[in-house]
Amino acid sequence: MRYSKKSTVLTVEEYVNGIKHNNRAILARAITLVESNASKHLSLAQHVLQSILPDTGKSIRIGITGVPGAGKSTFIESFGLMLCQKGHKVAVLAIDPTSSLSRGSILGDKTRMEQLSRHPHAFVRPSPTGGTLGGVARKTRESILLCEAAGYDRIIVETVGVGQSEVTVRSMVDCFLVLMLTGAGDELQGMKKGMMELIDLLLIHKADGQNLAKAELLREEMNRILHLLTGNQKWEPKVLTASSITGSGLNQCLETIELFIKKMKETNDFEERRKKQATDWFYSLIEEQILSSFYENDEVKKELGIMLRAVTDGQLSPTKAALKLLKSYDVI
Repeated sequence: MRYSKKSTVLTVEEYVNGIKHNNRAILARAITLVESNASKHLSLAQHVLQSILPDTGKSIRIGITGVPGAGKSTFIESFGLMLCQKGHKVAVLAIDPTSSLSRGSILGDKTRMEQLSRHPHAFVRPSPTGGTLGGVARKTRESILLCEAAGYDRIIVETVGVGQSEVTVRSMVDCFLVLMLTGAGDELQGMKKGMMELIDLLLIHKADGQNLAKAELLREEMNRILHLLTGNQKWEPKVLTASSITGSGLNQCLETIELFIKKMKETNDFEERRKKQATDWFYSLIEEQILSSFYENDEVKKELGIMLRAVTDGQLSPTKAALKLLKSYDVI
């Protein structure tokens, strides 16, 4: 099917057919559509998503995060190219940080993954976080579904960094991989216990040259730490070393991910995790819509500034002001 480049508006059928025929330009437009905050795009986006739903859910979803400088983009490019060589179709949803001042984002991942973005079996899509929790674009889950419908069987979600908010990433992927470096100060590198318990695979990256021996020592230490933290789980997180420059460890990384998925499916945990993710997604969308509806309410808009001034001037407690505002929204 041919699509006119001059067309500014596509129908649901044109979006769906373009996605199913792996038209990357149409796929990119569909992702832009679901990312849009414009109310006029919401209905069209939901019709497209509903139409492609039977063609989703067949991929393996991999979340990748790590400290700044860990080489996430370099690793993803090398790992993604290897997956393509093995016959997989790879989609990378690379989440760029949105500036809290300018609200702009770098969106440079296509430049950093130049080879992978040009590969005929790969699709690289940078998206701004929009300031959302977890360093993940608000519509990343919808983007995953669109990529799956386009035939991509390996979906990689790259996040902006390590932190408590990375729980959000864990809630939408099948395997959660964290990249670490040697010689970066505290060897836990800011990862708290709650974060460590989410890891399925820990990769000591840039393990080459003079850094190889240090990487192996860190691997042994992290193995001990993760065993203490997660030893009672069905899957004990593995710690590996790898280098995107030499390619060492990449095959082992893939084999470990495949082993993890195999074991998850054997114990039915894979399906249970997917169901829980769908449930969490459902509730988060309800909360998002309620919040949006609240702030768009005419009475709330009228009273919000008044209540805020009363709080900052010390005339009302924050609790009292919030309750009055909620009452104007007819919640209580």
